[in-house]
Amino acid sequence: MGQWDVFLGPYKQAVDELKVKLKGMRSQFGIVNANSPIEFVTGRVKPLASIYDKSLEKGIPFEPADELATELQDIAGLRIMCQFVDDISTVTELIRQRKDMQVIEERDYITHSKPSGYRSHHMIVEYPVETIQGKKIVLAEIQIRTLAMNFWASIEHSLNYKYKGLFPEEIKNRLQSAAEAAFRLDEEMSLIRNEIQEAQAYFSEFKEATNPALHTTKDKERD
Repeated sequence: MGQWDVFLGPYKQAVDELKVKLKGMRSQFGIVNANSPIEFVTGRVKPLASIYDKSLEKGIPFEPADELATELQDIAGLRIMCQFVDDISTVTELIRQRKDMQVIEERDYITHSKPSGYRSHHMIVEYPVETIQGKKIVLAEIQIRTLAMNFWASIEHSLNYKYKGLFPEEIKNRLQSAAEAAFRLDEEMSLIRNEIQEAQAYFSEFKEATNPALHTTKDKERD
């Protein structure tokens, strides 16, 4: 096993464990028949090529060492999607209250969006993983955003690779306009939040009532 495999191992373990725990939070809302602020959760370990680019940007050696682990806080990355803007503050508070990780930094790009129009809430957490060499504390970044914010960020990320960060003025202006449009969409959806959630609950109940297989599955779970 190479040095990079050994170095990244705890990060992969942290991502796997955190995905299970954050998805578990979503499931718990369903158990008590409450609307979950979490729509879905994804996670990844930053690829070596991206780690290399970031190390060049920060002017630190590209080697599996403590300096890299300290300076690159997003080697382990989790992303939580929410339906509504208000859900983001609910999720951040839930994470702050957890005892199995410690929040050491937060960046609110929703109240204070980046000049590009980027919006998201970032939390840096210290998370302990148990390895055969003992406990190791790793840093992980948790990004919390709405589906609309995530769509915009994904497009901007792709274009950033194409233009190496030097956007043509027209593209830059259109991206900023699109970011504002996405945020207005989020705000409008928040205004009819109750109606949306009632419709979603009705749809779920209708599917259960008209699909006998779902009843069979639930009966087996009760057994």
